[in-house]
Amino acid sequence: MAVVEAPRPVGMVRWVGQVREFFQAVWAELHKVVWPNREELIKATRMIVILSVALGLFIGWMDLLFNLVLVDGVARLTR
Repeated sequence: MAVVEAPRPVGMVRWVGQVREFFQAVWAELHKVVWPNREELIKATRMIVILSVALGLFIGWMDLLFNLVLVDGVARLTR
């Protein structure tokens, strides 16, 4: 006697099943996450703010330097 497999869902039913499986997997992964405590969160936020300000100042300084060299320097060479 041959074993008969159940028909595979098609179309919208299959899509809904895949979406459901996806969200179940996402929920399972979220339970594995180790969330930071308040002190860790404050420390990380402080570092991000400090590095963002430092990077902004560096990029601003480089922009000013390149502006002086490439724009004003080239303009002085052509006079």
